[in-house]
This record gives sequence, C-alpha cells and structure tokens, in this order.
Amino acid sequence: MTKCVLVTGGAGFIGSNFIFYLLREHPENLVVCVDKLTYAGNLSTLTPVLQHPGFRFVKLDICDRDAVMKLFDQERPEAVVNFAAESHVDRSIDNPSVFLQTNVIGTSVLMDACRAYDVARFHQVSTDEVYGDLPLDRPALLFTEETPLHASSAYSASKAAADLLVMAYHRTYGLPVTISRCSNNYGPYQFPEKLIPLMIANALNDRPLPVYGQGLNVRDWLYVEDHCRAIDLILQKGRVGEVYNVGGHNEMRNIDIVRLICRELGKPESLITYVTDRKGHDLRYAINPGKIKNELGWQPQTPFGEGIRKTIQWYLANRTWWENILTGQYQRENEDICRGLGVS
Repeated sequence: MTKCVLVTGGAGFIGSNFIFYLLREHPENLVVCVDKLTYAGNLSTLTPVLQHPGFRFVKLDICDRDAVMKLFDQERPEAVVNFAAESHVDRSIDNPSVFLQTNVIGTSVLMDACRAYDVARFHQVSTDEVYGDLPLDRPALLFTEETPLHASSAYSASKAAADLLVMAYHRTYGLPVTISRCSNNYGPYQFPEKLIPLMIANALNDRPLPVYGQGLNVRDWLYVEDHCRAIDLILQKGRVGEVYNVGGHNEMRNIDIVRLICRELGKPESLITYVTDRKGHDLRYAINPGKIKNELGWQPQTPFGEGIRKTIQWYLANRTWWENILTGQYQRENEDICRGLGVS
C-alpha cells in the first residue's frame, strides 16, 4: 500500500537528502515535498527526482493555515517530517521575528493539520543547539535527552519553543509525535553560508576563509545520510512522545575543520582570516546518542575523514550548483522550474 510522507523544507539541505533517501529506500512511498522557497530553498537540488512517479513538489508557506489544511485534505499524509525552519544563527541575530514565525507558528499550523486529518506520526527535526553549550574543558560532558533546554540565540530559542509545543500537543491532544535533535550536519547540497561549504567555496576561489574568534569552538559533526537513516528508523520504530539525540561521535574545533579543508584542496592556511566572534557564540556541542543506539540500533556509519572527503569531492564535481547560489542564478532557476511544474 502506498504511504504518503509529507516532507516540509524539502528543497533545503537535510530535507532534500532525506527525500533522496526515502525514494531510494522506500520506493513504495509517495513523497510530497513542501517548501516556501525562501533564500535557502533550491529546487535544482531536487532535479534528480522532479519527474519521479513517487514525488510531488508543492510551493507553500507552512504558516499559511488555509493552504496547509487544503494540502492535507488533498494528500492525506500518514506521516509528516518537519524540516522547514529558518536555521542560520547569524541571520537570527539580525532578524529574530522571522525565526519565531516559521519555526514556532509554522510548526503549530502543521500539527493542527495533523490533528484534523489523523496523521499517524508528526516528526519534528530539531537541533542540539536547544541545549545551549558545554564547557571546552570538560570533554566528558555530553548532551542527553534529559539535558535542560538552555538556548543561546533566537534560532535555538525558536527551535526549543517548537520542541516544547510539540510535546504539549502530544500531552494535551494525544498527537503522535517524535523529536530528533541532531548535531551539525555536513554533506552534499548544503547552502554555502554554513561553515564547511563556505570554506570549500571560498578556498576554491582563493578568497579569505573567515573564522570566528580563534576558531576554538567545538562541534559534533554528522554526515547527512547518517542523519536521514536515523529519522527513518525513528519513524518506523521510535516510541511516540519521545526525543532522540542523533550525534556523529566526532567533535572537532572549527579551526581544525578549516585547516583540514585547506589541506585537502591544496590551499595555503594564509587564506584563514580571524574575524570578530559571533554574539553569544556557543563554545561546544556534544551529543550522547546512546538512547537511539540502544532502542533502535542506530549509530553513525560515516567516519569524518571519509565523509569530509566525499563532501569536498561533491563540491568539486558540482561547482555549478553552488556557484549559481553565489551569483543568485538559483532563484531564477527556481522560478523556471516552478513554471515547468505548473507550480505558482
């Protein structure tokens, strides 16, 4: 029997990779991709599946209640996976209200639609940033699902608020929900404002590599396909009403990531430029993914050395994709693709 899975934010980085994963691993499913196509939405990413018989694209703002309800009435999804979010911390410092609208109000609209149409599972894709940060000098400390929420930015505060709302809908209305909180993702199709693709693009163009502060902030890096596999397992076997932390077992300082990219590309470290640190910059993120391993048998399969080389090779082989983003050409392509699909 065909199962309809509605994926919001599917023209973004993790959402698109999840769509590729679903269509490959569960070809019996119908995947409906919803995306507003804000600056980080890139329809050319989805070119490999636009004509797939099990795929449909809908341009829609998840905050538009009437449009969301109409879509649910048409598609009757059995599962909703919510990737749709404003996610760049720097942008949240400049304009917090946009993050509250999409990340909180949009999530509530989706859950109201799930209630109205008896959706079997609503899965919220969250972030380890809702926990705040950890000290650099206590490496044994890790985030668990019981770690109190302690957000540092408007972005992480909006995601924490959404998580609390998701759990409130579960308790109050009995909505069948799950939440995953992941560490920093990397891999193909990541928008080049994030650390790894930004450094790759700048290095290839012999431009300065801007590093906040001294570059000592530590992140736990997770290859995007490992994350997709975790979400799929949670949808299939995860316990309703539970939170699952998804980490990569790979903590690295930002400066070490940048130096590694320089080495892999044969670029001089003299390109590295230290810039004024981000306001409220979290020191360290580190996840204990023991719960998802013990309950669902998941653990990351991609060592960082392998994953970063695959990622660099992808950006080398797909220069047009990210160069079109840097020039703004991708937004014109979005319009062309939408016209071709008959999407307004």
